[in-house]
Amino acid sequence: MKYISTRKNNENISFKEAVINGLSNNGGLYFPEKIPLLPLSFFEDIEKLENDEIAFQVLQPFVKGSLTDQQLKNVIADTINFPTPIIPVQGNIFSLELYHGPTQAFKDVGARFMSRCLSYFHQDKNENIIILVATSGDTGSAVANGFFNVSGVSVKILFPKGKISPYQEYQMTSLGKNIKAIEVDGTFDDCQKLVKEAFQDKSLRKKISLSSANSINVARLLPQMLYYFFAYKQLKTKFNGKKIVVSVPSGNLGNITAGLLAKKMGLPIERFIAAHNVNDTFNQYLKTGKFEQKPSILTYSNAMDVGNPSNFERIEHLYNQTLDELRIDVSADTFSNAATLKEIKECYANNGYLLDPHGAIGKLALSKSLKEDEIGVFLETAHPQKFSEIIVKTIPDYKSKNVNLKECKKTNIKNQYTDLRKILTT
Repeated sequence: MKYISTRKNNENISFKEAVINGLSNNGGLYFPEKIPLLPLSFFEDIEKLENDEIAFQVLQPFVKGSLTDQQLKNVIADTINFPTPIIPVQGNIFSLELYHGPTQAFKDVGARFMSRCLSYFHQDKNENIIILVATSGDTGSAVANGFFNVSGVSVKILFPKGKISPYQEYQMTSLGKNIKAIEVDGTFDDCQKLVKEAFQDKSLRKKISLSSANSINVARLLPQMLYYFFAYKQLKTKFNGKKIVVSVPSGNLGNITAGLLAKKMGLPIERFIAAHNVNDTFNQYLKTGKFEQKPSILTYSNAMDVGNPSNFERIEHLYNQTLDELRIDVSADTFSNAATLKEIKECYANNGYLLDPHGAIGKLALSKSLKEDEIGVFLETAHPQKFSEIIVKTIPDYKSKNVNLKECKKTNIKNQYTDLRKILTT
């Protein structure tokens, strides 16, 4: 499998090179040159397969030539050693719980997969590699945990000051060793912009070996396809001919891009819903045909506070810039903080199911759109306790987990590239 840039250039490289480079040399995102189609027999027998075997068959075409089959099996064994259960919530609506990993967020899968891949790719090199990542919440903690104590790798995590939950901040600032947390005086979009500037700094990249662990890195993106295959496996005996619809809480659009890739591989999902808070650049694009980035706005669902989603480039590439084709597979909706709190309260009262703010928006979008001949799944992307200060606004007796940020270490910088560059070169 070869990888090309979403922005046309002459690059045609291996999975290994794409993972190490992070971004293409013209600032585009790497994308598989072609999408393999899985045989019908795979889906006919999927409920008989172990998750490790499903993961191997899905991912092997994408890494062939960069990882041996045994190396891939080893990576998978370390990546998906926790459950991703489908939980009935209400009628034909199910939750796909993606928070049973070590940092209680869906991004554990991508971070663990990427860290293990890089460990193989750098095992024969003397130089250390720096992983540079921007986070709006859960990415930072997942990457920190996934790369913690991985030899030959140091991690620099940029997060926006005052715009992530205390629990999220605790998870990424309390590890130390090869993990360095950097608090930026700005928004997530500012953090992401600083990361991209570093990757486009040719003189910097001559001095250090740099890679990214955001969903801009293809090794973070591809394993997220597995959620949807695991969901289908669990639902297959339940839907009785109904069409499957998946609602994805959407910020930087990595998770829904992975879902669309899975659909292109043949996974029988009828359609997707991109569920947004007020940071709904993608929803506006689907409505108007114009992609207009905007400053991000702080909301209760902070991991989705993205005004300029990077993975939009991949979605456009996947659909050949054809909006009408994209609209067949994807719709979108937008919900406010007030609607989020209301849904958390009502779902807990009526169904006994506790939502996090992101899952609440996913369920809202699904409930509004679901038809009688469909069965719906929304992604519960993080454990509610990570947002306890928001949960208690509507469920006052909810017991939050105490964290002590005084014990944590972080570096503060202004929203300017010179500050970041200094950290990377010292």
